[in-house]
Amino acid sequence: MKSKPVYAAQDKRLGLDDLAALVQDGDCVAVGGGLSSREPMALVRALVRAGRKNLHVVGSAHGIDIDLLCGAGAVSKSSESYVGFEQDFGMAPNFRRACESGEVEMADGCCYTLVQQLRAAAYGLPFMPMRSVRGTSFSAMHPEYKTMTCPYTGEELLLVPALQPDVVLIHAQYGDAHGNLRIEGPPVTDILAARASIKVLATVEKLVSNQELQALGGANVPYLYVAALCEVPMGAHPTACYPMYAYDRTHTAAYYAAASAGREAFERDYLQTYVRDCPDHAAYVERVGGSGTQQRLASWSDSNTAWMDLYREVPA
Repeated sequence: MKSKPVYAAQDKRLGLDDLAALVQDGDCVAVGGGLSSREPMALVRALVRAGRKNLHVVGSAHGIDIDLLCGAGAVSKSSESYVGFEQDFGMAPNFRRACESGEVEMADGCCYTLVQQLRAAAYGLPFMPMRSVRGTSFSAMHPEYKTMTCPYTGEELLLVPALQPDVVLIHAQYGDAHGNLRIEGPPVTDILAARASIKVLATVEKLVSNQELQALGGANVPYLYVAALCEVPMGAHPTACYPMYAYDRTHTAAYYAAASAGREAFERDYLQTYVRDCPDHAAYVERVGGSGTQQRLASWSDSNTAWMDLYREVPA
């Protein structure tokens, strides 16, 4: 494993495109958030605009973020445990096409194999033992997995090798200029990936002072892991970033329809419209409805009826 630097700069703020420029073609990229919540979508779109290629994506359970990267031709290998749109829309069309065509090499595992691989890297160990995939076909898919007899119990254990991503992309609710991040709600694998990866690149809904961050509960991703960050309100859209805003089901339905129509249709009807023709994140926010959309998605907390209405806007 590579040695991890300590990022000690007092002011790590960068523009979004400068942040994306710190990801290189061929990097192993862990992606934060999960499913339809707190995915680093503004940074993902910036990577597509920058023309990144041959990325090895790593994550637990993901959706539109990995599907978008696959649809843009940015991915060459996937070590995800799941990529899809759950019961709401179904399988991930771009991801599925890319894997079935051989464009993307599949190295899928389960959520806990990924956790243990990241944990090994975070602890500076070459491997970690586990039990949970015994009896499955995952070992046949991964010749790098090994077995050992526990010297204490005699039990056979599966060993998974350390996985050290070059970079992890995280979207957090709060951060300060020094790079301390505050993730509200379930952190998924973000905190573990931050400890395992060579560097963290972060977008945040709101930049605050360190004193304000402490009042919010303090950092759960400390500055020393974070290479750079950028304030990007609505940076997780169309996924949710609670308590700021809910998942945009209407926009996701339009995305899913374009992705399901094939690669050319996706390029024409979605990538061109919402990524390539938007020079920056502000242009994207305006393209998806601007302040009206922001207010609509922020209304989720008004009442039980309000948040349920957001998921009745388009048919399943």
